[in-house]
Amino acid sequence: MEEKDDKSNKKIQALREMIYNAEKTLQGAKAMLLQLEGKKKVGRRKKVNEEDEDGKVIEGTFDGQIMIGTDGKQYPVPANYASKSKLVEGDMLKLTITPDGSFIYKQIGPVERKRVIGIVSQDSDSNYFVAAEGKAYKVILASITYFKVEPGDEVTLVISRDIDSDWGAIENVLQRDKDKPTDGGRTFPRDIDEIMKENADGKNESPEKSPEQQSVVDEWTPDIDELRKELEDNK
Repeated sequence: MEEKDDKSNKKIQALREMIYNAEKTLQGAKAMLLQLEGKKKVGRRKKVNEEDEDGKVIEGTFDGQIMIGTDGKQYPVPANYASKSKLVEGDMLKLTITPDGSFIYKQIGPVERKRVIGIVSQDSDSNYFVAAEGKAYKVILASITYFKVEPGDEVTLVISRDIDSDWGAIENVLQRDKDKPTDGGRTFPRDIDEIMKENADGKNESPEKSPEQQSVVDEWTPDIDELRKELEDNK
């Protein structure tokens, strides 16, 4: 019975991965279509994949980690290049494979972007992510190294505006965690669900006033009403 359940779980996992990959490919194809439709060039349309004296040229879409070529193949994108260029999901790239086998990438069709502010953290497997707007965005490890960010740092994240992306690109570091007030001895790594819950709770709760603060407010409230009345009478 246990062996049967194990086989079923493996099939379910395989199907989930197939669906995920299919959705990613579809998103990339849609982004490419939008980019191509937006270009109004006069004359003969250039072939997507072609051979020239510098090598083979392939166009494709960046999915957050790799380029999905128009030929349906996946091509590795150097993490340092993706990080420094702040590539986001949906960006169109041109890959030139030189005769000696080198890969040279060029960004040819950036998608519309937006910026969000989030907090860097790690999951239980030590994978980095940025929690922003109620979602956990994956980030390339090279960007973590490049900006020297650590869990708890506040950063600006660039994401696709019109694509429901899973990945983001760190643009700037706004505040280091060591510069912030201590959080009751809280340590990292932290769980994604915990951060999402904190964000949701923070939006629904207002800070409580101390008895001293409330006393000052109560004391000044009548005076404020009298001043407002005098100003209205003098108009």
